Amino acid sequence: MTLAQRPGSAPAREETTGGVGTTRGGAGASPQRLPSACARVSSPKTMGKLVALTLLGAGLALIGERLMTLRERTNAYREVEPVEPQNCHLIEGLENGSEDIDILPRGLAFISSGLKYPGMPNFAPDEPGQIFLMDLNEQNPRVQALNISDGFDKASFNPHGISTFIDKDQIVYLYVVNHPHMESTVEIFKFEEQQRSLVHLKTIKHELLKSVNDIVVLGAEQFYATRDHYFTNFFLVLLEMVMDLRWTYILFYSPREVKVVAKGFISANGITISPDKKYIYVADVLDKNIHVMKKHDNWDLTQLKVIQLGTLVDNLTVDPDTGDILAGCHPNAIKLLMYNTEDSPGSEVLRIQNALSEKPRISTEYANNGSVLQGSSVASVYQGKLLIGTVFHKALYCVL
Repeated sequence: MTLAQRPGSAPAREETTGGVGTTRGGAGASPQRLPSACARVSSPKTMGKLVALTLLGAGLALIGERLMTLRERTNAYREVEPVEPQNCHLIEGLENGSEDIDILPRGLAFISSGLKYPGMPNFAPDEPGQIFLMDLNEQNPRVQALNISDGFDKASFNPHGISTFIDKDQIVYLYVVNHPHMESTVEIFKFEEQQRSLVHLKTIKHELLKSVNDIVVLGAEQFYATRDHYFTNFFLVLLEMVMDLRWTYILFYSPREVKVVAKGFISANGITISPDKKYIYVADVLDKNIHVMKKHDNWDLTQLKVIQLGTLVDNLTVDPDTGDILAGCHPNAIKLLMYNTEDSPGSEVLRIQNALSEKPRISTEYANNGSVLQGSSVASVYQGKLLIGTVFHKALYCVL
């Protein structure tokens, strides 16, 4: 109860009871000050929500920025202008990819086919991969599937990059990156030319041989190999691409030593060696460039330069007559990842001359919007004849 103030008496005292904002006092009593909005906001629970919302907003902004960067990196809006030699035709018998090609000095071309790669189309998912042979010395060369010896698991054969090696006795060995059950191994075969067959000799496995894309053989059981992504789960691979993680590498393998010799690539892909065996060329497909590396006696690699190409570079080969680099490229990678028969991925082949010079010369050997050839991955030449392979589509033969 509040007493009325009598004349001449002291002001009545204000009393508070219980809840916030409850006061007692008569006329002239000052009401208790209410907590400000800032004070209410600063409660731990509210501040926690604000921090969470701020982090969420920052995370979404980062992901949005990375997605925009990825669209630019994958050339999502690029179309190619056609550059097509007149004397070209599709190769009969290659309908399910021709991902990598290696041509022997005497004109025999090995072609890997049937690759099943996460995120890529495949027109024959239930059929095992194969190795084809094509003799470019013939007037009208045709492909022939090579028989593989018994004792090798042909049902799970999933060939990717390939490389040949010829020993001092002129015996030809074919090294094949294989992905049985989506793992990574390197298979060594001996080529039996008369029988047109491959004899399986050995399977190489190692903890560093993960997500292997391509190899270049330097000697008996000695090779460089590229790792094209760090994670094996497809969705984590997409995250790896979006976040621009540079965790892939090049490794050197021999029976006595296995080591990483170069790292920091977004997606190390095709690899080959210069004719004088002094330099290694490596494609970083998502960085749209070629790394020129010097090879040392201990097999280590030192980067000399990077050649930017503006297109997604897949496999590399070297013209044996000129030393030029030939690059099979993807002009628009989004069309690969989001395959649409009405808007199919195109093909592009570049020639890089004088790669070691300050200003290499880059020219287009072939370009098509997908109406003829889809998803070019490799190009290789032999005496004026050009073979262009694809990840999952057909293959092209041209006389230049």
